[in-house]
Amino acid sequence: MPSPAERSPVPKAVIVMGVSGCGKSTLGALLAEALGCVFLEGDAFHSADAVTKMRDGTPLTDADRWPWLDRVAAAAAASIDSCGIAVAACSALRLTYRDRLRAGIPGWVQFVLLEADRSQLVARMSSRKGHFMPASLLDSQLATLERPLPVEGALTLSAGQPPEVLRDRVLAHLAPSALRA
Repeated sequence: MPSPAERSPVPKAVIVMGVSGCGKSTLGALLAEALGCVFLEGDAFHSADAVTKMRDGTPLTDADRWPWLDRVAAAAAASIDSCGIAVAACSALRLTYRDRLRAGIPGWVQFVLLEADRSQLVARMSSRKGHFMPASLLDSQLATLERPLPVEGALTLSAGQPPEVLRDRVLAHLAPSALRA
């Protein structure tokens, strides 16, 4: 992992991370629109077997996650090739998962952690319609979450803020030359 001095001034990928229900997809879509690239919804890269496991209330194992993370990283690399930047929503709960993503994505990857308290997450997950992730898996995600280390340079934001405020905070954090609009 590069030190802050070794990072390029502009990230090649922005990964919005956190547990289910924190608002990754909403923020990621807003960022992709602002940066002029396709939004990569991490949930779309899960295998059918993994989705079935989660729908049935079974937490994923690392063996389930490795190929998924590789697919997210490959899609991000393809987005970088086509438009110079990638924006994805991906839980990336553990350091090893973030390292796996970094290994598959060329250039500097900026992680943005969205945090919320458990009651807020349960309320959000319970109000979603048609999502495969049940609220019963929230505790396993919270137990798995490893907050990014300082050396990772992740931006941590409160998920309780309006999505547009979160988008603007991330954009302000990124180098001005990353903006396309």
